[in-house]
Amino acid sequence: MAELKPTGRFAPTPSGRMHLGNVFSALLAWASVRSRDGEMVLRMEDLDTQRTSGEFAEILRQDLRWLGLDWDRETPAQSTRSDIYDTYFRILYEKGLLYPCYCTRSQLHSADAPHLSDGTYVYPGTCRNLTEAERAAFRRDPAWRVMVPDRQWVVEDLVQGVSRWNLARDCGDMVVRRADGVYVYQLAVTVDDGLAGVTEVVRGMDLLSSAPRQMYLQELFGFSHPSYAHVPMLLASDGRRLSKRDRDLDLGVLRTRVTPQRLIGKLCYAAGIIDQDTDLSARELAGLFSWEKVAGESIFFEGSTL
Repeated sequence: MAELKPTGRFAPTPSGRMHLGNVFSALLAWASVRSRDGEMVLRMEDLDTQRTSGEFAEILRQDLRWLGLDWDRETPAQSTRSDIYDTYFRILYEKGLLYPCYCTRSQLHSADAPHLSDGTYVYPGTCRNLTEAERAAFRRDPAWRVMVPDRQWVVEDLVQGVSRWNLARDCGDMVVRRADGVYVYQLAVTVDDGLAGVTEVVRGMDLLSSAPRQMYLQELFGFSHPSYAHVPMLLASDGRRLSKRDRDLDLGVLRTRVTPQRLIGKLCYAAGIIDQDTDLSARELAGLFSWEKVAGESIFFEGSTL
C-alpha cells in the first residue's frame, strides 16, 4: 500500500485574535508538514456560533499569512457541516451505542459526582439504562452520549511520549450532541480530520485527553488513526497559561511591535528548537524542523522580551 501523503491542519476557533499559544501550535504543525513536502489544510472550528464570526475567520487567515504560513486547501467551516455530522451520528445510533442523557450541568458537577484528580468529572452512566417510561417523564430535550468500552487506548505522542487511557475510567460515556442539537468538539473534529485525510494532528498538550476519545470514534467511523503531537503550553513567569485574555500577547498587538521573523525566532528559541536567539522565518524553520527538538515541558515566555 502506498504511503499516505503527510497532511496536517490548522483548526483555529474564530472567536478572537490568535495568542502566542495558538501561534506556537500553528508554527509546529506547518513546519512538520512542510519539512516533508506534505499538505496543509485550514478549517474554522466555529461550532459555537454565538462566540465566532466570519470577520474573525478572515483576520485569522491574514495573521497566518503574515507569519508566512500557507495552506493548500480550506475545508468548509464546522457551522456548515451539520448534515455531515448527522450521517456519522446515525452510524453510532445504528450500532446501538447512543442513548439520551437528561443530566443537568449542576448534577454533573456536583460534589458527590465522580471526579478525577484534575477536577474533571467522570460520567457515571446515570441515564444509560433508563426505561422508555423514565425517559418520557422528562420534559426537556436530551443530550446524546456514546457508550465507551472498558478497554485501553495507547497514545504514542510525538512530543509527550506514550500514555495509556481507559475511557470508561477516565471520562465515562461521552456526549456527542448537546441538548440544543449542536454537535460537540470530539465528534466534529474526528469527522473533519477523517474526511480531510489528516495524518498528523498538532495541538496544545491540554488536549492530550482528547486523543483516546477521538481514536475510539475513529475506529467506529472507519477512519485511520493520525499521529499526534501535543505541544507544550506557553506560560507567563507567574505560571499563568497564555490565552486570548492576554490582549498584549495577541497578534493584533504583536504585529505592531515585531516582525514575524522576530516572533518565530523568539518562540523557537524559548522552546529549545534553535540554540540562538535569532530571527527565523517560517521557511527556515521548516528546513531545520524535527520533533526530536521539541521538549514536552511547559515553556515560560515573557512577552516583554519581544
